[in-house]
This record gives sequence, structure tokens and C-alpha cells, in this order.
Amino acid sequence: MSPILLTIYVLMWPVIVAGVLAVLVRGFAKEAAEARRDGVPII
Repeated sequence: MSPILLTIYVLMWPVIVAGVLAVLVRGFAKEAAEARRDGVPII
């Protein structure tokens, strides 16, 4: 495996993890705002 491909492979994972984390945080923020608007606890 060439060094360029290995570098791309290694650096790809933080980008994927950041994307998944962004989706989870966005969903939690949406649910939290909806719960606050309705006056119910999140948990």
C-alpha cells in the first residue's frame, strides 16, 4: 500500500466520526428543543 493511500485511509476515519457525531448532536438538539417547547423533561 502506498503512503498516500495509507494517509488517506487513516485520515478518513476522523471525518466519518465527526459526521456521525454531528448527526447525533443535531438530533439531540432537535429533541431537546421540542421537549423544552412542550414543557416535558427530556429523560
